[in-house]
Amino acid sequence: MLEEDKKGILLESGTNEIEIMEFTINENLYGINVAKVREIMMSTPVKAIPQVHPAVEGIFKPRDAVLTVVDLPKYLTGESGEKHEKDLFIITNFNKLFVAFRVHAVLGISRISWKDIQRPDSTVSGSGDSVATGIAQCGNNLVTILDFERIVADIAPQTTIQMSEVESLGYRECREMPVLVAEDSVLLSKMIGEALRKSGYINVTMFPNGQELWDYLVRNRDATPPGKASLIITDIEMPQMDGHRLTKLVKDAQLFQHIPVIIFSSLITEEMRVKGKQLGANEQLSKPEIGHLVDVMDHLLETKA
Repeated sequence: MLEEDKKGILLESGTNEIEIMEFTINENLYGINVAKVREIMMSTPVKAIPQVHPAVEGIFKPRDAVLTVVDLPKYLTGESGEKHEKDLFIITNFNKLFVAFRVHAVLGISRISWKDIQRPDSTVSGSGDSVATGIAQCGNNLVTILDFERIVADIAPQTTIQMSEVESLGYRECREMPVLVAEDSVLLSKMIGEALRKSGYINVTMFPNGQELWDYLVRNRDATPPGKASLIITDIEMPQMDGHRLTKLVKDAQLFQHIPVIIFSSLITEEMRVKGKQLGANEQLSKPEIGHLVDVMDHLLETKA
């Protein structure tokens, strides 16, 4: 049912908007980017699997594929709440994975600007390594946007960035070309920065969203190279300014349009690939393929040189 609904609300490229699906757990309001959702199903009995993360409820086979079910209420609260027949499964697709998440109810979809999403402050996120990636104002409601990539990485660490991919590249000379990276996840930001430096890219500057990276480019527009950037890597989902809007601004600016832009995101679907291409992205890669990212960086910078 969701696929038909989504066809009528597809976002134009580069408008800095997002569609949030609002759902509840224990009457608390949460949200997920509609781009990550493939389907909503009524909950069904699942087969338990031994020796897995406590929040992994088990598996089920809705059609031809076996899907893992994550008990999202248990993951968030640490307690096994009562399961109800009216519970729903949100079937997600990101990082080339399909995962089902149990929720209590789905309320609807809101279209808002990324500027209406604020990063949680330290009282909510602690050290910053939080599953709350943003707080959104949807109408009269405050909605906590969950970092589903962070949740899956916590449950199955093998699904996130692997330093072994960089180590397998062997010895590499240091490269001083300035690389700017926009990534809102604190966990992934640390991992990407470390991986790029290990691969020889020693001049890497990280930004928590597209707005701050863009502001940095404009402030340094008279530098050499312009914007102090030889290459830009950007996520798509980010508060304040998303990666598509950032790409559009860079490629529409005569001073910066020569800078290669790589979109590195968990949301690289065919639909998203078309959008990125329209905006002028030089490459679009799916997380967590960090080794492939380094190869593409090498190629773009060598070609540019």
